[in-house]
Amino acid sequence: MCGIIGYTGNKKTVPILLEGLRTLEYRGYDSAGITVSEGGRLATVKSKGRLSDLEARLAKSAELMGSCGIGHTRWATHGEPSDTNSHPHATENLALVHNGIVENYAEIEEMLKGAGYTFVSETDTERAAKLLDMFFAKSHDPLDAISRAIKVIRGSYAFGIIFKGQEDTIYAVRKDSPLIVAHDDEGGFIASDIPAVLKYTNKYYRLDEGVIAKVTAHGVSFFDEKLSPAEQKTETIDWDIEQAQKGGYPHFMIKEINEEPEAIRKTLEPRIKDGVPYFGIEALDGEFLSQFSSIHIVACGTAMHAGLVGKAIIEKLARVPVNVEIASEFRYRDPILRKNDLVILLSQSGETADTLAALRHAKAQGVYTLAIVNVIGSSVAREADSVLYTWAGPEIAVASTKAYSVQCALLYLVAIRLALANGKLDNEAAKEICSSMLSQIPEAIESALSLDKQIYDAATKLVAAEHLFYIGRDMDYALATEASLKLKEISYIHSEAYAAGELKHGTISLITDGTPVVAVTTVKKVCEKTVSGIREVKSRGAFVVSVCSKELSEQYDIPCDEMIVIPQVSELLYPFPLATVLQLLAYHVSALKGLDVDKPRNLAKSVTVE
Repeated sequence: MCGIIGYTGNKKTVPILLEGLRTLEYRGYDSAGITVSEGGRLATVKSKGRLSDLEARLAKSAELMGSCGIGHTRWATHGEPSDTNSHPHATENLALVHNGIVENYAEIEEMLKGAGYTFVSETDTERAAKLLDMFFAKSHDPLDAISRAIKVIRGSYAFGIIFKGQEDTIYAVRKDSPLIVAHDDEGGFIASDIPAVLKYTNKYYRLDEGVIAKVTAHGVSFFDEKLSPAEQKTETIDWDIEQAQKGGYPHFMIKEINEEPEAIRKTLEPRIKDGVPYFGIEALDGEFLSQFSSIHIVACGTAMHAGLVGKAIIEKLARVPVNVEIASEFRYRDPILRKNDLVILLSQSGETADTLAALRHAKAQGVYTLAIVNVIGSSVAREADSVLYTWAGPEIAVASTKAYSVQCALLYLVAIRLALANGKLDNEAAKEICSSMLSQIPEAIESALSLDKQIYDAATKLVAAEHLFYIGRDMDYALATEASLKLKEISYIHSEAYAAGELKHGTISLITDGTPVVAVTTVKKVCEKTVSGIREVKSRGAFVVSVCSKELSEQYDIPCDEMIVIPQVSELLYPFPLATVLQLLAYHVSALKGLDVDKPRNLAKSVTVE
């Protein structure tokens, strides 16, 4: 959530800060602001609303000529969206931007009131800034002040800080919230995510927790908790600026849906060796997996829905029981974890606060953890016992699409590897499934993409709906849950997914004349039962969009008003083209409504607070 950018160098900082904030808009925000150090003072301009509101305010202010500054896009947590609550928060001595939540802000406020401080905003960030100011007033040493402040602060934070009189220096420190540092020939940067610096360099440092970075126009230095010099590993971004841009598509979301075939190939091909899954990790490629008697898949939102697909395929192939857990509930419900359990954490960003907390809880119980993430070197990736990267490339739209599909693909490979370890599949059967995945999934998704016009036509019939239902059974229900989330998060249509057999247990009372129902039918063994549910809603006047396999559309008379036929694949692999079709349906509904598809209201790409 939120965006941080900082620059110090030999160029004017305002254009660089604004450009960096634009690249971070996908993270979600409701206000924005910048502070520039120049002429021995700190000049701050901030505004509620979009970046255009900030730019309008900057145009009316005196031109800021400084070459060192910090910027922020805020998503409200403490205090409503307002000019006053916007970041940066400044004192006479410093300005600070912050991602995360200071949990003990009330205690800090009382401490500061005793020292004579007053407050103008409702934010925890202002309390952090003034705590830092209090320590700086005593030592006049930025590093000492930061070190003392972070020992007091509890919670999560990524701080970018500039001090009055240090016109070429930015300080940065983080805990449980992502922050990177980068440097090129012309200056230094801090940022909450890679796209903000990608135009300038593909080399960066991902700050370790508690390490303080001092960034100047000439270089970067790092300090540990004792303020001794620290080492940080240089990392290289393996995608370029063009991949992080729209490339002629009207929205990032549709671009990323169209990238799914290639993302699947990149994720699968290196992980299949001699015809079977191979991860290059000793613990995952041998008999080590056979020790696990049960599995917990822990994730949030879309990743949790990928976990439902993983549960179905792991239980089907490996015959190991799987629980899918909502990460925000996991540690608080005191889950029963045994030494022979495996906890799989799914996260696109690898910085999801609830998932990270669940990972740490599992490790504290002595349970083996496996992370499936997209961002190399992210917190979840670094702290898990083993990590599998999805290699989906950058995903900018808030609504996840290709990241979901590749998470599902990796869970399929994990299921096959588990089945081999447990003797539930022999080598030949495993090779057959892997071969089908490589040959059929990318091609089937490409065929699904070719249905775009038909899907658009179906979307035109749903765009005016206030309420909508998805139904399916077995694996189709798992896909329906994600389809429903996609629709509601970007179109703002109230949508619910139900196992089709549950309709008669209450939900069918909500079906009236014209109620839209999207019925998903690809699982042969329950097709008759699903069709029965479709007949029930149709008889009550529902407007039914059937999304079904070619085989079942020919075998059964599926009552519907619109039919979208999924390209033919092995039945085990239908979730992949099905996901693409359902993503396209949600996309077109949102676009037809004229909404901000890539940046839906109140949502952030990476939720880094609990």
